[in-house]
Amino acid sequence: MTVPDVTVVVAVYNTLPYLTACLDSLVGQSLAQQPGRMEVVAVDDGSTDGGGELLDEYAARHPGLFRVVHQANSGGPAAPTNRALDLARGRYVLFLGADDWLGEEALERLVAAADAWGSDVVVPKQVGVNGRLVPQGIFHADAESVRFTDSALAWALADTKLFRLDLIRRHGLRRDETLKVFSDQPFTLEACLRARKVSVLASYDCYHLVLREDRGNVTERAGVLDRLRGIAALQQVAAGIAEPGGELDAIRARSFAWDVPRLLADGFLLLDGAEQGRVCAEVARLVERFGAREVYDRLPVAVRLRLELAAAGRPEALRDQIRYEAAHGEPPAVRDGRRHYAGYPAFRDARLGLPDELFLLREEPPAVAAVPLNLAQQLWRGLVPEQLRRGLRRHPVWRRLADSVNGGRG
Repeated sequence: MTVPDVTVVVAVYNTLPYLTACLDSLVGQSLAQQPGRMEVVAVDDGSTDGGGELLDEYAARHPGLFRVVHQANSGGPAAPTNRALDLARGRYVLFLGADDWLGEEALERLVAAADAWGSDVVVPKQVGVNGRLVPQGIFHADAESVRFTDSALAWALADTKLFRLDLIRRHGLRRDETLKVFSDQPFTLEACLRARKVSVLASYDCYHLVLREDRGNVTERAGVLDRLRGIAALQQVAAGIAEPGGELDAIRARSFAWDVPRLLADGFLLLDGAEQGRVCAEVARLVERFGAREVYDRLPVAVRLRLELAAAGRPEALRDQIRYEAAHGEPPAVRDGRRHYAGYPAFRDARLGLPDELFLLREEPPAVAAVPLNLAQQLWRGLVPEQLRRGLRRHPVWRRLADSVNGGRG
């Protein structure tokens, strides 16, 4: 039996009407016009919206292209993804969300790139649909080889990539079925860390990520504690495999600069007191277990402050901080000798006892030891991809970080 070049894995649960565009994009692949070069393994995870029947219709109309499996609902995307992966026969596998779709030449171009470069993982150019935010920092150009230390790879940890199936089989990589959300990120991180070569195909819009009109995507509807457990699983993989130093710090910075602080924002105020306490306790465990403080120098003051207030088990002070930022934006700077601090109300509040260094904006160096501005620009641009920087500039805290290191040019 001929081995397909690529298996596309699709886990399906109640994704109509978006599923139709997803399946049409697979039927319309240029690779699909060459018999035997691709297959689609779709697992219906107990859909109740007619999605399972739609899969059967496509399989009947396109024999040899689709294999469809039906199972009872498992409660998350990990189990159907694992089942489909077990059935994959291609040299490569690509995971496609059932509400997303592919550009017509995506698979042909990805397979060609992986073969030409000898890649274990290829990151396809991704674009957002319906306002979906997709960090673009890693997509500035095609790249035969990227690492966590020289690219924005840490900001691209969804499994929406082309993987060499032998890599997955050799290392026994699977999605953690106990995670309700973010189960793809630890999987992807381990694959990238173990890969001989990770590449980027940026010259073609391969993967179109769709934000549903009802914001019903799995990640959008997940609870805060479920998200924090997913983040912990990601950091556990990093702690066990990533090289200490730049590689590990890049992965830490991704979670503690963005993923965790997002959960300590306006949505935190909507939780009841008991839930806020549980969130703070979980954040405390993350901060202590995974070395968050070792990357504080990469984070804005407001982000460090939220993490520390949560880690200290002070939800009331965290609520005050969130409200202050919403009402006042950036605080005044407080100068003490050569040092400049963010003058949030929590600064030198004896009841909180937070160290001054947490609020440090900058320290004026001696003139002879001045740090070139372009180095600060590199730090800002290297940590945060361009599309994400554009969104973050609208937030006053991040805008001040950009202004302070980049002369207001982002």
